[in-house]
Amino acid sequence: MRIGLLGTGPWADMAHAPALHGHDGLDFVGVWGRRPAAAEELADRHGTRAYADVDALLADVEAVAIALPPAVQAESAVRAARAGCHLLLDKPLAPTVAQGRSVVEAVRASGVASVVFFTTRFQPGTGAWIAEQAAAGGWFTARAQWLGAVFTGDSPFAASPWRREKGALWDVGPHALSVLLPVLGDATRVAAAAPGPGDTVHLVLDHAGGASSSLTLSLTAPPAAAGAAVELRGRAGVTLMPEDGEGPVPALMRAADALLASAAGGDPHPCDASFGLRVTEILAEAEALLDGR
Repeated sequence: MRIGLLGTGPWADMAHAPALHGHDGLDFVGVWGRRPAAAEELADRHGTRAYADVDALLADVEAVAIALPPAVQAESAVRAARAGCHLLLDKPLAPTVAQGRSVVEAVRASGVASVVFFTTRFQPGTGAWIAEQAAAGGWFTARAQWLGAVFTGDSPFAASPWRREKGALWDVGPHALSVLLPVLGDATRVAAAAPGPGDTVHLVLDHAGGASSSLTLSLTAPPAAAGAAVELRGRAGVTLMPEDGEGPVPALMRAADALLASAAGGDPHPCDASFGLRVTEILAEAEALLDGR
């Protein structure tokens, strides 16, 4: 499949471009970015071509991977879907429900495949664990902590404007939800939302399966305290999500595998744009509670 990359930032450089370049089933045709010089530099580093015109790139490919801020991603995804391109997207799908819904509508209207890259879902150890716990069922409660040190350590994403504006809720919240929803069922209600230190937020969710979950999300944790943990308690006892030290590139290549399979067979992937929209809806509900709306 011929694929292009939209975006030239650190995530595009360290994850998307290497994954697209190294994937045997993909022909990495080129890259477009809002900064032409950055697109040229990234293309040179990864052995592909820089495009000055995004529509020219869309015309030359069958799919695009998008590594852009959420609002720009949503606009670009709609444009690409309408051009008939399959979509390899990043989380969060969009910063508002309306923008997320526009992506889903464009995907459905165009009949293209979509996969949102929720990293944990595409890592072998954690992906298998999620599937096992979903099959086991009978969960009573869950506790998820996603603690990053983006704003307290040496992170290439510390200057990201959208992360500064939206914080941990929208950056790492999607990761936590991508684990909890397939295991506990859809979130029927954000029962509580409270701020913590820095950009930290605490959420309590009710789930369709009858369980409740608590989430602690932060990008301002001390570096020594950073990490992700999920604990489930229920009829089967207590289980902890395994640690997976694999980097993002192999996981992103598996997400590309999923996109190829969905495009070939027509069956939507569990992490498609519709799932990305549902995550956006839950985050928006939590944000409204935090804002007192």
